[in-house]
Amino acid sequence: MANSHQTLRTCSQGHQYYKSSDCPTCPVCEQERKPDTGFLSSLSGPARRALEHNGITSLEQLSAYREKEILQFHGMGPASLPKLRAALEEQGLSFKD
Repeated sequence: MANSHQTLRTCSQGHQYYKSSDCPTCPVCEQERKPDTGFLSSLSGPARRALEHNGITSLEQLSAYREKEILQFHGMGPASLPKLRAALEEQGLSFKD
């Protein structure tokens, strides 16, 4: 049962879900579009969307940024940095100095 401050919403695909914030993201659609592999698959939805919104879909693109720049993206939090660092290191890459 949903909390009383949550509202029932329906996305453009017809999924129904409850939300308490004004975030328009449908959790069902978000789960369906989550990659199965790659570094983006290890991130939370907000962190993944933050990178995608800024055109970052590969580790090579990610390595062109400083950690501070990545943290400034809306939706990106410090908990994602260790995952990003590890993914970069696996490919012999790192964040820009």
